[in-house]
Amino acid sequence: MTSVSVAGPAASSKASSVPLGKIVLYLVLTVGAILMITPFIWMLLTAFKSNAEIAKFGWLPGELRWRNFVEAMQTAPFLRYFRNSLFIAVGETAFTLAVCTTAGYALAKLPLRGSKALLNYFIVLLLVPFQIILVPLFLIVKSIPLFGGNNILGQGGIGWLNSWWGLIIPLGAAPLFTFLARQFYVSVPNELAQAARVDGLGEFGIFWRIMTPLIKPALITIAVFQIEAAWNGFLWPLMITTSDSMRPLQLGLAIFSQNPAEIEWPYLMAGTALATLPMIVLFVFAQKRFVEGMANVGIKG
Repeated sequence: MTSVSVAGPAASSKASSVPLGKIVLYLVLTVGAILMITPFIWMLLTAFKSNAEIAKFGWLPGELRWRNFVEAMQTAPFLRYFRNSLFIAVGETAFTLAVCTTAGYALAKLPLRGSKALLNYFIVLLLVPFQIILVPLFLIVKSIPLFGGNNILGQGGIGWLNSWWGLIIPLGAAPLFTFLARQFYVSVPNELAQAARVDGLGEFGIFWRIMTPLIKPALITIAVFQIEAAWNGFLWPLMITTSDSMRPLQLGLAIFSQNPAEIEWPYLMAGTALATLPMIVLFVFAQKRFVEGMANVGIKG
């Protein structure tokens, strides 16, 4: 009985002690979280301020000006901009899932000659900044044959410029998403595909009915990444669109900063807050599968 009474407090004190490394880790994570959320809080608070309050430094607005959000939405056809961004995000994501999953499956499961070289090629493409390929991509889109007044040689017209094709297709097949899909397909046992082949199922049936349902976290991860990238796209739509009817949301927000000397900061911050809200909702609903997908990504095969 005595030994039990002595060991009890010692064991409880040992269990209640927190390692110093964990305390430091939590402290670093807390500081990092505060640094990342501070600009967002500043944006929200600025959206409620007046122009006079913007001129002087201060965190809290004197009055919560909810009408800033209404007036910002009335300054330009933002419902149309929201619709355009939604259409682009859905279109790019659907195209990305179709192309990158099939390419990832081929790299992971099909006996392709040179598949290792192709995989290394995709890895190298991850290191190439998007700005480097902007001009070549623009010229390719402009020279699409038989579109936008072009002849069979891709000359005489504008191709896919100022079109939904040009906004969706060029940015749909990303090397990062092909690599992510390939990594998940590698983790699926080959015995499943071999058993399906023995049963007479074709290769596309194996891909669509056997393999792809097993990588749902990867599909959600790719979809969240692509929707976020398409929703926040600015540079590419700026280059290839000239019609206000095709402007996405991020280009629409630029209307508040056309004159650098008179930027409408309250309206700009209000519009930006509304533009950020769908991405927050998306991540909240997809968080579990998104984190699971990112945790399972590894360098396999």
